[in-house]
Amino acid sequence: MSELRPKGLTPQQAWNLLQEDPQAVLVDIRSAMEYLFVGHPKGAVHIPWIDEPEWTINPHFVTDIRKLLLGGIICTPDQSCAPIILICRSGKRSLEAGKKLLEAGFSQVFHVDEGFEGELDDEHHRSTRGGWRFRDLPWEQC
Repeated sequence: MSELRPKGLTPQQAWNLLQEDPQAVLVDIRSAMEYLFVGHPKGAVHIPWIDEPEWTINPHFVTDIRKLLLGGIICTPDQSCAPIILICRSGKRSLEAGKKLLEAGFSQVFHVDEGFEGELDDEHHRSTRGGWRFRDLPWEQC
């Protein structure tokens, strides 16, 4: 049996899905520090996958996503739940978190393969090669 994997989306594909499907939800799974100080996509809900101070996987992640869906995002018995799009810094944590959601029975799980900041460039900088911010999609910071 092959491993369940969330479908990878480019930042633009994720933005398009959010525009086309009003039930779709974008979940920023980075740490609170990243979410607040680096910035985040406008309208993203923050549910960390790994957070300070312990830097361990959030044991309530799947439950927190279920609460989000039951808290107004449509999930009915006759159709599948709303699309969940996960975003992290560069697409690695969102891939792992998406696998966990699929294992828990969620059916429409996506992840932004470039993340919010993209991969490091040759100068060890982010947001120069890819990512939500590099692609000039709506974002904000505190």
